[in-house]
Amino acid sequence: MRRIALLAGLASVLIGCGGSRKQSAETPPEQQKQTPSILDNRPVIVAFGDSLTAGFGAEPGNSYPDFLQKDLDAAGLKWRVVNAGVSGDTTTDGVNRLSEVIADRPRIVIVEFGGNDGLRGLPIETTRTNLSQIVATIANSGSKVVLAGMTLPPNYGPDYIHSFEEIYLDLAKQYNAIRIPFLLEGVATKPELMQRDQLHPTAEGNAIVAHTVLRYVRPLLR
Repeated sequence: MRRIALLAGLASVLIGCGGSRKQSAETPPEQQKQTPSILDNRPVIVAFGDSLTAGFGAEPGNSYPDFLQKDLDAAGLKWRVVNAGVSGDTTTDGVNRLSEVIADRPRIVIVEFGGNDGLRGLPIETTRTNLSQIVATIANSGSKVVLAGMTLPPNYGPDYIHSFEEIYLDLAKQYNAIRIPFLLEGVATKPELMQRDQLHPTAEGNAIVAHTVLRYVRPLLR
């Protein structure tokens, strides 16, 4: 019952909740301090998704991708995690951002989309088509895909929820992708691991999400 109550709350949040430095014109170019570029040759893991990936509501440095990086470092695994999460994104937004992700030349992409589609009641086929395009494009670029499954509050009805959850199962099989059954497993049902809104994980909750993700990613880190 607690999980049902918590999932029911998801409907109100997953939906969208630098300037450049000028060098002084008075300083001759030869006297301007040059910042050496440091080449990072570590292979890249991109965490690609919406608010759950972006770390909505958590302090900077406390998103699940941040904790995933810490876990990798602690294990002596030389990988670099890039957080490409944007709060409020739908699968359509994900499709529109694909070129940015591919530009990072990732070895692995953790795809976490669909929650906002479901909460807005978008047609299942729209979500399926967009997610299929996301997974296919990433896979065709040579990256491995880890697909994070999601579910919806019970008030969306069993038929819609079942069809929604089947998207992740079907696409994982179709593209031979690793599937995380539910990204917030072990977190969403524990109020102490969720923020005051009981919808997004706290820092401690995001740390657990990172452990979950690493469990599914680890076989690809070879």
